[in-house]
Amino acid sequence: MKADKDKVTRAVKIARGQLDGVLKMIEQDRYCIDVSNQILAAQAILKNVNREILHAHIRHCVSEGLHTDEPNPKIEEALQILDKLIS
Repeated sequence: MKADKDKVTRAVKIARGQLDGVLKMIEQDRYCIDVSNQILAAQAILKNVNREILHAHIRHCVSEGLHTDEPNPKIEEALQILDKLIS
């Protein structure tokens, strides 16, 4: 992986902590809107982490793959993940 591993790891750990908090909130029968806001916060972190990883992938792996005349599986991988994000 070419993304900043420390940055990505920290962010995923924060999201994991938020999800642990969501579980506790559910167990404590907390107010629905508060639970929903915590879920949205975790989703936002994961979305940003995914963006960071995909940017690094395109900048490095796909960029390197463009320097060949062979069919490029890296481009197909990037297109597949974009399809998943859009659907």
